[in-house]
Amino acid sequence: MDHWDEVRKLIERRHADRLAEKLRTLDGEGRKEVAARLPELLKELRSRFDRWDDGLIDYGPALRAAGAATIGGAAAVTAWLYRRDFAPRWGGADNDVDLILAVLADRPAAWRADLAERLALRLRASDDRGMALALALLRQTGVEPPSHDPLVAGWAGLAPSGLDADPLLDHLLPRLFEAQDVGRVLQWEKNPHAGWLGALTSLAHAGRVKREELIEGCVRRFLLGGTAIDLRFFVRLHEALDPSPAETAPRARDYLCLLPASPGPVAELAVRRLRNCDGLAADDLAEAWESLLFRPERKLVRAGLSWLDRSVRRAPALADVVATPLARAFGADSADLQEKAVELALAHAGGMGEEGRATVGEAIGLLPPRLGHRAAVVFTGGAVAEAEPVFTPPPLPAAPERSLALEPPVESVEELSLLMWQERPYSWQVWERSLAGLVALAHRDRAGVVAALLPRLRERLARPWADWDYQRETWESAGQWLQGAVRSLTATAPAPHAWRRFMPKGNLAAPHRLLLHRAAEVLRAVEEDALPPLLLATPTHDTGHVAAAELVRRLEVLEAAGAKPLAADLQQALLRLPRTPDPEAARRAARLTSAAGRILAAWTCPRVGIELEWTCGNNVDDHDWHDRSHYHDVRLVPTATAVPAGLPLVDLVLGVPRHWAGDEQFEWWSSMLPSHREVAAAHLMPYALRRSWNGLSIGPEQIRHLARAEGPAGAAFSVLLARVLGEPGTPESVDVLLEVAARDELPAAEVGRQAGLLLASGEVRMIDMVAALDAAARRGAHAHVWRITAAALPVLLPAPGGRPRNGLADFVTLAVTTAEWCGARGEIPEVRDMAARKGNSGLLREIRRLHDRLTDGTPETADADGTGDRTGIGAGAGIGIGIGQEG
Repeated sequence: MDHWDEVRKLIERRHADRLAEKLRTLDGEGRKEVAARLPELLKELRSRFDRWDDGLIDYGPALRAAGAATIGGAAAVTAWLYRRDFAPRWGGADNDVDLILAVLADRPAAWRADLAERLALRLRASDDRGMALALALLRQTGVEPPSHDPLVAGWAGLAPSGLDADPLLDHLLPRLFEAQDVGRVLQWEKNPHAGWLGALTSLAHAGRVKREELIEGCVRRFLLGGTAIDLRFFVRLHEALDPSPAETAPRARDYLCLLPASPGPVAELAVRRLRNCDGLAADDLAEAWESLLFRPERKLVRAGLSWLDRSVRRAPALADVVATPLARAFGADSADLQEKAVELALAHAGGMGEEGRATVGEAIGLLPPRLGHRAAVVFTGGAVAEAEPVFTPPPLPAAPERSLALEPPVESVEELSLLMWQERPYSWQVWERSLAGLVALAHRDRAGVVAALLPRLRERLARPWADWDYQRETWESAGQWLQGAVRSLTATAPAPHAWRRFMPKGNLAAPHRLLLHRAAEVLRAVEEDALPPLLLATPTHDTGHVAAAELVRRLEVLEAAGAKPLAADLQQALLRLPRTPDPEAARRAARLTSAAGRILAAWTCPRVGIELEWTCGNNVDDHDWHDRSHYHDVRLVPTATAVPAGLPLVDLVLGVPRHWAGDEQFEWWSSMLPSHREVAAAHLMPYALRRSWNGLSIGPEQIRHLARAEGPAGAAFSVLLARVLGEPGTPESVDVLLEVAARDELPAAEVGRQAGLLLASGEVRMIDMVAALDAAARRGAHAHVWRITAAALPVLLPAPGGRPRNGLADFVTLAVTTAEWCGARGEIPEVRDMAARKGNSGLLREIRRLHDRLTDGTPETADADGTGDRTGIGAGAGIGIGIGQEG
């Protein structure tokens, strides 16, 4: 066997270690032969796999080693090692570095150094799969690494074990602070005693690298600029090194340059260092304060004001240089910052010269009128801004029609064929019309329907997936049952008795089980040739209602034909009756003689009590929603109490048994319970939160359908509305709130309580909730929004010593504004208690404004009814379990 045949055999068997031994025994001619035959072998191996198959990668180590050992020039070897054929499609690290180093060992040192540099320069990203080989060759050859950013980022991406002995350290460490992408590679480094942070600080402590080099590198990297993510690691390294004032002073000018425009964490770092740096000139201080007071971050503006105040109190002569920074702070976008700037200007006015006082006076026009008048008493030369016109909220817009007439059932086979095979998913309207049309048409002319549907159906049956539904264990989609009914009607079903075989037996939600039972009984009637003349439950309105007069007419048709209605169809029809009485329909129903007619005549809308329980993990009772130290793994568990109606599916649906979110058509449920809004909402609880297991959750369209349904709106409806209000980018949710409020059906206090719990649990963000409620208030629902915010505050306000949630101050500001617009009065105990706490934060100032607004500084006395409640919240506004009665 010649050399090539043996090498080929080892490659195909993927014996890389034995291949390496064989390659070292080749002479010059043997190496040339192998090098010449490798491309042909690669092409042959590639043809064995399709374009999406990574099977060729298994041959990669052997092929790479063979090329590295036999190809002549360093440039050609580099090209071979970086061939796309050897790179896994889905990424992966080098696993053949030692093998390749072994076959390169007998190459000349200068040749290997050339290869190392070429491999390094071919790197394009920090995670390039050639990184490990390039770094290993650079270390082995001792050649100075080329100046190439991906190489440095890749070096940083490796664990820094044994960093002090790394021959690349002295070459690459200075470039660590200059190369692009290093910051992103190291952005997750947090522990100052581990990883790169721990390694570099340990090297500095041991004297292996100089502290000054690391500090200087960090500052130099800050000056180069970048995003907060790019600079995060260097900020942490800088703080881990903790430069002393003596180390900061020589770089004070650099830290000053960081204040105007660097990312927030970098600017905060610079402020801390400069505040502890003695000997800054007055001009430097003025520059620093002016830079900070121009920043958009309120935290930095507050830091600048605090630094300015402390410095002037220590050195009153500095008062003459604070005028320009304070004048700039007059234009801050926060009322509390503007107020603080005015207080400082007034406090230090005595030390300012005429020019400084004039500078402050010219900026008075940037202040709101209340603060402008205060400043104008001391500083002259500026005009106080005119007060903006007071916003007067408009009246609540009128609600649209609750429901519109729905298209009648399908009346022709042609239309039925068109709707039957439109692209899924079906809407409930299309499904209901198709089901009703199929039943009526097939009852009237079964043979004609079959003849009309068969040609279109045969086209679909020719497709390879035509019988997939019959290979499943269950049918969980209403569309599958409708298609099954057509297959049975046309005698094209591959299996009989599908109505019995495919009904799911698992923990389905009750509305979905009712839906499947309706579909299954139609399929059974098709198989048994017992279709009734029509269905009872087909909606007449787009809310899902069936008009009482139309339901009576349908039963009259069935009685005249001597036919019985389908059981689930009758029960669904009863659940779809409107709540508004129809005396004429009631008189006609009393004349019906069938069992179904007597059930209809005796039907009254059941009373259902819905109770909603918030749980968190295994902790059901006394959960502390104020605790922000852990994640609130919340669940919403509805339960119902109802007097049994004696109809199994009705009792099942109105009983609201517990269930998990599944692949169900929950978007249809409000149309199935159009007169039982709270029951439908309770069934939707598994889809109320963002973290349902299958990622499904309710949206504005579902809550709009619930809003137009009839029946009481309680805790379940409220949590759904609050959840959608807190969803970003859904202005339709505001329209729904306004519509329900216009019908005087909005349980505002309950919505507020549920919104508070959603915000406390982290299900929605404060900024999104505030935006939605503010929009609703400005469109006329200001009184309702006030009741919502007032009911949410007891849950949201932090306990003593607790950290407030982000955006809570804006939420309280909205409460103050809406309280003023609707003239709300009445003390809220939680607001009163927080207003009495010590401190002067923006949140506390807003809380005190709200408390003063509600009480005028005096304790609230009881009203004539003895409740003492004039907030509009109503008795029992404390946070607890919401109960709504279906009546």
